[in-house]
Amino acid sequence: MFPKHRPRRLRSHPQLRRMVQETVVTTSDLIYPLFAVPGESVSQEVTSMPGVYQLSVDKIVEEAKEVYDLGIPSIILFGIPDDKDSEATGAWHDHGIVQKASAAVKEAVPDLVVIVDTCLCEYTQHGHCGYLETGDLTGRVLNDPTLELLKKTAVSQAKAGADIIAPSGMMDGFVQAIREGLDTSGFEDLPILSYAAKYSSAYYGPFRDAADSAPQFGDRRTYQMDPANSREAIKEIELDLHEGADMLMVKPALAYMDIIWQVKQACNVPVAAYNVSGEYSMVKAAALNGWVDEERVVMETLTSFKRAGADLILTYHAKDAARWLESQ
Repeated sequence: MFPKHRPRRLRSHPQLRRMVQETVVTTSDLIYPLFAVPGESVSQEVTSMPGVYQLSVDKIVEEAKEVYDLGIPSIILFGIPDDKDSEATGAWHDHGIVQKASAAVKEAVPDLVVIVDTCLCEYTQHGHCGYLETGDLTGRVLNDPTLELLKKTAVSQAKAGADIIAPSGMMDGFVQAIREGLDTSGFEDLPILSYAAKYSSAYYGPFRDAADSAPQFGDRRTYQMDPANSREAIKEIELDLHEGADMLMVKPALAYMDIIWQVKQACNVPVAAYNVSGEYSMVKAAALNGWVDEERVVMETLTSFKRAGADLILTYHAKDAARWLESQ
């Protein structure tokens, strides 16, 4: 018996493998998350996320310049305010930390695309993504009143120079409310990247250290999705598209590549995957212990996201990935 087909023929040489490679990750696919804090010259490493820092606005600007020079087209900004309250004032105030960071980055690096996370959990004293009933200790967010806060936040971020609004709170109707708020305020051309399929995941643990956003009681399972559900993700993306979303996100990414694939097949808009903090920290911890080859594991993972259907990848590995891609 002699093999009629020999797939190994196309794997015999590095250049030949490059020629027939089906999925290619480039720096244009990458979005780098940054965490803005009050103060000056602040650069505080997040203990659970080696290589990731909470940065004051001046340091955010320095980081944005480096990101742009590496060929990464975009950042997404998260904020940690001085004070937190039940109204999430720091999220929508014109002098909020994300608003300051957005304005500073756009002035210093005008061609860098600034995405802003439009959520409230970092800004409320209870750590939930909106209003709660007085005395509530379960974390059941009041949906419709919270939409008004999100609308106000998005408009404030737009006025500060944000290029893309990215609502992440998983409130019913949040895309429509934000779209209406932006349109009536003269920002009808500003796109919305919706966290459309955001799961209630244990992979978010280190992020809550970085953004100081852990719930003080209860959890977020009454508004974020059940990890067991996939059909529900399609329902969520269809609703967000109907409400005016321009792009969709799946979060997390690593354990949800089936969802990325299903979302990509179900829509004709760009799909983003968020390579979240827990995914990042697991690789970092293993690499620091010498257990895995960090570059190979990261690039294989990013390639897998894109192979699954992601057009854009939010990742804390973005700067390293850009350098590795440049050296290839």
